[in-house]
Amino acid sequence: MGLQTVTEPVLDVLIVGGGPVGLFLGCLLAQRGLGVRVLERRERPGQHSRAIGIHPPALKAFRAVGLTAPLLSAGLPITRGLVTGEAAPLGELGFGAASADFPFILSLPQRETEAVLRRRLAELAPGSFRAGAEVLTLRQENDCVHVTVRDNGRRLELRARHVIGADGWRSAVREALGQPFPGQLYPDKYLMGDFPDTTPLGQAALVSLTGEGVVESFPLPGQNGAEPGRRWVAHTGKRLLDAPSARDLTTLIERRTGLHVPAAECRMLSAFEVRRHRVACMVRGRTVLIGDAAHVVSPIGGQGMNLGWLDAAALAPLLQQSLEGRRVDWRHFERTRLRSAAIAGHQAELNMAAGRPAGVWGQRWREQLIRRVLRSPAAEPLLARAFTMRWL
Repeated sequence: MGLQTVTEPVLDVLIVGGGPVGLFLGCLLAQRGLGVRVLERRERPGQHSRAIGIHPPALKAFRAVGLTAPLLSAGLPITRGLVTGEAAPLGELGFGAASADFPFILSLPQRETEAVLRRRLAELAPGSFRAGAEVLTLRQENDCVHVTVRDNGRRLELRARHVIGADGWRSAVREALGQPFPGQLYPDKYLMGDFPDTTPLGQAALVSLTGEGVVESFPLPGQNGAEPGRRWVAHTGKRLLDAPSARDLTTLIERRTGLHVPAAECRMLSAFEVRRHRVACMVRGRTVLIGDAAHVVSPIGGQGMNLGWLDAAALAPLLQQSLEGRRVDWRHFERTRLRSAAIAGHQAELNMAAGRPAGVWGQRWREQLIRRVLRSPAAEPLLARAFTMRWL
């Protein structure tokens, strides 16, 4: 038996992808009184949280829809970063100069961030979020876009004045448009895990630059009665570890930093590789690609999710203008957002390069350079702005 076909009234905006970027755009559009639907292919929220950092520009953008306060309540501010070398501290970077309102990076696992966003969308536009909905086809016409969706056993024929692809780097919307997604896979591989925080670091991040490769560590807020935790990320060379264990990661951490992490209490473990991709154009007719559907940068530095949120913040008023029949400079939107993605990509590449394994002389040179930069009073505000994405 085939799928039951249901045709619904024309929407103002259909958002494909119910992750953090699609949910935020849904909130922005609902706040403006637009008719919005958010489709998410997953039937249940993901439990794996790769992204944890919310930067000051995003926190500022969230104010428009009442999201800043609940996110601050759920998260934990990272106020400074400590940088160490093989045997000694190299310096410290405070984030106080990054923003008068938010002098920190907010740590909150992506699954918790998405939960806050979903609750807010449900308040602003009840019933607008659809889980278990997969896009099958997309066809653009002059006045609207036709989208065929498999929705929990039904075949939906949706029409919308605009369709937004916020469905990640494997975007079905981008594929339906036939948009190329040129890019590259970097040689760098990493192993990441979440554990209870057994360190004296408190609300500080740690970046340990060693000859074997970088170890990074970030505090995590306690959730559902659990004690606060800490995320650890270690460079593992050019080989993606097959079936890694928590002991593999904690052994690397102890050997490179001297810090003991309890392997038996691992809460999440993931080996991952990094890539960079970017579309040539984000806007095609009445369809727009944002977030990872349009540009992917290395997660080292925590910029990808925040880039997507700023795409959404820039896009929302343009969609309203278009629906009101006013002229929109889509080329300007596209140029500025792709320029930001390019800057973020270059910064992520620098972050990766700084954390790669180095020989004895390379390590000494790296430590001397970083020590000199971190101890320069003129460098701190510039570095704080760079690492908190204030350049956007």
